Amino acid sequence: MSEKLIVSPAPHVKNRIKTKNIMLDVMIALVPALVASVILFGFRAILLVAVTVVACVCSEYVAQKVMKRKSSIGDLSAVVTGMLLAFTLPVGLPIWMAVLGGVIAIVLVKQMFGGMGHNFVNPALTARAILLISFPVAMANWVAPFAYQNAVDAISVATPLGLLSAERDVPSYVALFFGNHAGSLGEVSVLALMLGGGYLMAKKIIKPTIPLLFMGTVFVLAALFGQDPFVHLFSGGLFLGAIFMATDYATSPLTHKGKALYAIGCGFFTIIIRVFGDLPEGVSFAIIIMNILVPYIEKITMPKALDLEEAKG
Repeated sequence: MSEKLIVSPAPHVKNRIKTKNIMLDVMIALVPALVASVILFGFRAILLVAVTVVACVCSEYVAQKVMKRKSSIGDLSAVVTGMLLAFTLPVGLPIWMAVLGGVIAIVLVKQMFGGMGHNFVNPALTARAILLISFPVAMANWVAPFAYQNAVDAISVATPLGLLSAERDVPSYVALFFGNHAGSLGEVSVLALMLGGGYLMAKKIIKPTIPLLFMGTVFVLAALFGQDPFVHLFSGGLFLGAIFMATDYATSPLTHKGKALYAIGCGFFTIIIRVFGDLPEGVSFAIIIMNILVPYIEKITMPKALDLEEAKG
């Protein structure tokens, strides 16, 4: 027999989809929200995104050099983290705070725990939460859409969830859907985020399980608590978090049951924080809480291996 039998360890099925390709698709999916942010908040939105992206890429390069790891900036994951971080920030945030957020996301949350795939919480959301705790005034300095067209300095205004918490009139559903209200620069336009989410689902980068159950839980619980479910659905970072953050491969469960439990938990904690907490928004902290619980979720939902002895008995 002239041909040799080649034996190799599993897995034997290979997929040509690489991390770089996935990240590139996520970047493409974020373009509609980026365009909407520029239309609503002006060119400072691009500046903020550029600053956080550069901060994340440089932080990854330097951290991997210091830790003597192979550079992975070519996989574009740091670029995606920078974009997502910027999308959770108010457009008027001081530049140095945005840079600090990028360093926190990459060095403290990602590289300190081993790099890509080893972080147990979402880097962008965790950096945003740390900035919110550290600089609450700057992180709540919301600017009204199209304020850049005025000659006077932008005046701080409340977000829809802030207005709802204060029992004041909130913008119409149409305004909420298109993003004509105050908020973080990349989370206000539901339409733009839906376009990005549809692209990711069409490319099979994400599945609809987590986003739909996450948003559905918020909608149902908001109604049960006597609040307008559409305001909760279309306001804050729900669409951004459910589509782009909660679906992160490294920090979400692998099993179908685990994904469902995880998504429902995200929705539950979001509405609990929004309704009963001191902060009007709860998406970031809800996802971080569920990120931490993912190992336990996988432990109780992972299928058990078949015991042949028990099967024979």
